Amino acid sequence: MKKSNTKKLALAGVLCAVAVVGSMFSFPVFGSKCAPVQHMVNVLCAVLLGPWYGVGAAFVASLLRNLLGLGSLMAFPGSMCGALLCGIVYHKTHKLLPTLIGEVFGTGIIGGLLAWPVAILFMGKAAGDIAFYAYIVPFLISTVGGSIIAGIILFALEKNGTLKSMQNALNK
Repeated sequence: MKKSNTKKLALAGVLCAVAVVGSMFSFPVFGSKCAPVQHMVNVLCAVLLGPWYGVGAAFVASLLRNLLGLGSLMAFPGSMCGALLCGIVYHKTHKLLPTLIGEVFGTGIIGGLLAWPVAILFMGKAAGDIAFYAYIVPFLISTVGGSIIAGIILFALEKNGTLKSMQNALNK
């Protein structure tokens, strides 16, 4: 394994742990647990590691959150769609603002819509009936909060040149 892959995998693991621990600080909105730290981690993974590490970290964090009773099944479509979209946006543009918007759209809209079939499949028709309407708003609230936190961190790192140094160190 190349040294850069080892560094990226280690950072993905640390960020995954941050997402799991951060999910203890969630708040309920319309039957969904909003955990903005997961969305912050999605954006950090997108910018530092790329889309596939971001999706992997989102999947592992969602799995651990569910196994530990800290999340719901809706964590999977929300976090993974957001991680993939913001990772692709950053990979194509290398700009922070579109990346933040990608996380909000990927999680809030796409993930919220995909929560509907997931809810029907795993939680029954009654849960699915409300999921179509009830998950987009909570997902948007959670992802906007997490994206703002990530934006503050990343814009500060970009301003003092640390972001570029971190990216270079991860790609050596």
